[in-house]
Amino acid sequence: MKVSKFATAAVGILLTGLAALPALAADKTITGKVSDAMCGAKHQMAGNDASCTHECVKGGSKYALVVGDKVYTLETMDKAALDKLHELAGAFAKVTGEIKGDSIAVKAVAAGS
Repeated sequence: MKVSKFATAAVGILLTGLAALPALAADKTITGKVSDAMCGAKHQMAGNDASCTHECVKGGSKYALVVGDKVYTLETMDKAALDKLHELAGAFAKVTGEIKGDSIAVKAVAAGS
């Protein structure tokens, strides 16, 4: 079977393109305190951290996870994840998802310690 130069070149280009694709990002699980993106680690409203987080999220802020000095904005539209974040506001949670800079594309949320 004779292979044309065109077919050989096409296969070479295809393989080169596949090799250049970035590696798929792996999900990570990190533990931190559930807050909101507006307040981060320092809540401004009177009351406890949970009530401030609830009010800020109600006002349009996104949930956030405070891990040491780092604040990650939590990106999700999943109702179960949002319900769990609401429940854990002001408390520690384990969040699993893809970290992209200062945000996490949330896949799962569980109580943390």
